[in-house]
Amino acid sequence: MRNTTKVRYLSSTNLSKEMNISTKEMFKQLLRSNWIDRVDEQWVLTEKGKAKGGQLKSRGDRQWIAWPSTVMEDSDLKENNIKEKYLSTTKLAEEFDVSRLRINPILSELGWIEKDRKGWITTKLGKSLGGKQLEHNKTRVPYVKWPETILKNKRLVETIEEIKEGSSEPKIESNEEGGFREKFIAKHRAADGHFVRSKAEMLIDNWLYMSEIAHAYERRLPIEEEVYTDFYLPVGKVYIEYWGYENDPKYIQRKKTKLEIYKKYEFNLIELNDTDIQNLDDILPKKLLKFGIQSY
Repeated sequence: MRNTTKVRYLSSTNLSKEMNISTKEMFKQLLRSNWIDRVDEQWVLTEKGKAKGGQLKSRGDRQWIAWPSTVMEDSDLKENNIKEKYLSTTKLAEEFDVSRLRINPILSELGWIEKDRKGWITTKLGKSLGGKQLEHNKTRVPYVKWPETILKNKRLVETIEEIKEGSSEPKIESNEEGGFREKFIAKHRAADGHFVRSKAEMLIDNWLYMSEIAHAYERRLPIEEEVYTDFYLPVGKVYIEYWGYENDPKYIQRKKTKLEIYKKYEFNLIELNDTDIQNLDDILPKKLLKFGIQSY
């Protein structure tokens, strides 16, 4: 007699529930097992995944990968069903060969953690990178541990390399960013020695310098996307963007893309335009005060 038992298929999310692990860990296991891959921001089946019975399902505009329920007993998946190893600040310092006292300030500048009255707490961005919030049993002091994958995080690696080399020169990789900087050369020297790309940026830089507000010029955002901010203020983790080339279509598109990224990661952003530049003494203190930064 022919077996007519219908195969039960589960989405990756439902498969994670059946195996009693998080959806995030499920995708990591499937990736480690080489059953799926990430292409153009989409999960796709590999040849191995297809061989394991994975199928691409769709309903309307929605697509997802489904697996036969029998894969729960597959040796590949079981072998990879292990808890991820988390690293302490001390271990991170050892891996990057820097003082352990420097690691938390570096992570704080990247916007992954923030100072608590007693210790350190992870931010939304830090959590998205796998940061795990913990507390010391006796003192109740909060601290954060990080997955091993953080060791390969591009922004963290570049930041530590810059600190070791004593260089703050941005590494321009994308054609869009590189093209913008070729078109607008940093030839205006501000009072603190920064070379900026316009007179308006020079006025902003000078204002920050004279107000004794520490700032960096053209600091890369602490994300995987290749995006640079005009000014970054470590105190308050505030980014300042000056929009001054509104008659350039490419610049307008660049502005739109950057604003979407600022919104996506919920970064503290101050926007300035030509009208604001004419009255910085009134405009900028009010904008800074919203983020708890007081100017004198």
